[in-house]
Amino acid sequence: MEGNYHWGLPVAASTYARDIDFSLSLIHWVMLGLFVVWGIYLVYCLICYRSREGHRATYPKESRKSSALSFLPDGAILAFEIWLLLIFGFPVWARIREKLPDERNAVNIRIVAQQFAWNIHYPGPDGVFGRTDPKLITEANLMGLDPADPAGKDDIITLNNLYLPLGKPARIRLTSQDVIHSFFVPEFRLKQDAVPGLSMTVWLEPNRVGQYEIGCSQLCGLGHYRMRGDVFVKTPEEFNQWVKEQSAAAKG
Repeated sequence: MEGNYHWGLPVAASTYARDIDFSLSLIHWVMLGLFVVWGIYLVYCLICYRSREGHRATYPKESRKSSALSFLPDGAILAFEIWLLLIFGFPVWARIREKLPDERNAVNIRIVAQQFAWNIHYPGPDGVFGRTDPKLITEANLMGLDPADPAGKDDIITLNNLYLPLGKPARIRLTSQDVIHSFFVPEFRLKQDAVPGLSMTVWLEPNRVGQYEIGCSQLCGLGHYRMRGDVFVKTPEEFNQWVKEQSAAAKG
């Protein structure tokens, strides 16, 4: 995972990561440009209007035209911010947060956060999640999976290890057993709070094979520093083989 990080942003490993990176870069470059322009103007004013012997300050009467011109820089910045929101920001946000992929064409996953681990639940080859009950949660059954439910016989449960196929959308339902946690994978540009009693759905489509770190970006207790996991993005063939092996082990 060391190769995922460098001087700039981490590698972009999801389909919408580039859009988010572009917006960040655009904002930073514009802010840098404003800083340089206003810095030059400030230096110019300090030199041209410095206190000098024999020169008295004059205060010309301000006209309506000069007053209007003084608002041009603010108007330009406002116009840029409106363009950024309407033309770029809102469409990208809608695509990421509101236009979820169809469940039939996605890998469906449940993730339940707890102090201090990520419990990950796959429906297995049948594509149906087994019934769960909080009363059934034990150290050996972290998801509270009902052993009497036939749909759960081939379900796959992992601890802190999330496996995803390359080039296929993944729908993830997030919740928490205890306190507020925050699911964060920098390479995917994905961050979402996991809140007790609520189910939050997020999605991503990996576009790069590799291993990535899951972090909790919400202070959640004394063991917060060790609440981490790993994402393994595999080729479709490798992922399908992993599902078969894990499902067979669950049945056995």
